Amino acid sequence: MTPMKEDYLKIIFELGGKQKKVSNKQIAISLNIAAGSVTEMVNKMATEGLVEHTPYAGISLTNKGIRLAEDLVRKHRIWEDFLVEKLGYDLPDVHDEAEVLEHVTSPRLIDSLDDMLGNPTHCPHGGVIPDRLGHYHEDSHTVLNEAKDGTVVTVDRFIDNHDLLTYLGDLKLDIGDQLKVLKHDPFEGPVTVKNLTDDAELIVSYKAAHYIFVK
Repeated sequence: MTPMKEDYLKIIFELGGKQKKVSNKQIAISLNIAAGSVTEMVNKMATEGLVEHTPYAGISLTNKGIRLAEDLVRKHRIWEDFLVEKLGYDLPDVHDEAEVLEHVTSPRLIDSLDDMLGNPTHCPHGGVIPDRLGHYHEDSHTVLNEAKDGTVVTVDRFIDNHDLLTYLGDLKLDIGDQLKVLKHDPFEGPVTVKNLTDDAELIVSYKAAHYIFVK
């Protein structure tokens, strides 16, 4: 399997494609590629039995695709945890390194890394890490943009995207922060929230609000 197909499996999994349909647009934005390229790749993956694609509804993983995605995500996120915890990498910088390392990592090596790190259940940006038997608790798939005005939510995880993580670092928005949703501006405008951790009012872009998962 090509690294590009592996990237598609991981991002569909991360966007919730095990449980629901995700859109071509979500995949395109997350991978920083053209929507037309997504359609072409998704059609190939559907032919190989990795995804199910329903026109105008979206894409979800098949059982075969889920098993492969879980293995890829496990390797990728354990490497991310290692890079942050042991080598002191900044969060926005770990994805590209982990992307290279996961493709040359044997099951024995990843299990050894897992043990050395104390068997983490989540990576630094909040994504779940399946254990060596494939067990894990499902991630939240509710995004900040879907939270109603006036509700209080907790930041659960972020999509693994360098530009997004850099942006959120500038906003000083962290995993575990409690946010009160103040308002959604119309016409794909930003979401205004109050961070109850420090009472700071934050304006989160429309795009970013689709890649911050809350519970």
